[in-house]
Amino acid sequence: MDILAAQVGGLLKSHGMMLAAAESCTGGAVAAAITDIAGSSAWFERGFVTYANAAKVEMLGVNPATLDRYGAVSEATVREMALGALQHSHAHISLAISGIAGPDGGSPDKPVGTVWFAWARKHGEVVARLHLISGGRNVVRAQSVRVALQGVADMLNQRTLLA
Repeated sequence: MDILAAQVGGLLKSHGMMLAAAESCTGGAVAAAITDIAGSSAWFERGFVTYANAAKVEMLGVNPATLDRYGAVSEATVREMALGALQHSHAHISLAISGIAGPDGGSPDKPVGTVWFAWARKHGEVVARLHLISGGRNVVRAQSVRVALQGVADMLNQRTLLA
């Protein structure tokens, strides 16, 4: 993870950009992976750990109606989380994660391992993607950190996130 986080940091620095992270199921693991890299304050602006729905509303401005209609683990919610991270920070690019890490909490529609991701640029695009991650809680959370960081790298490298 250190290598990927350092690569993301190098890309952000080369673009003169700062990153903000809005995390739910990862509980701050993205911020931890980033801040494990010495000098990350040059490219990591802040992290929001919004585990509860109320925190998503209060800290990121997620619309309560979005949560009521689609739930916390949804494309609509992570899009709003990513945009909210930009609106409530000085970052140029953001990532958002909301999912069901397990072992409980899954449903037939959203089984354990269902994780939604979004990445947004200030005054630019927002891209969301669903991943179904197999494994226990620690695997789901660790893989979610990897996907989130890779998405930032892909966005900065202008690769499509939809492939």
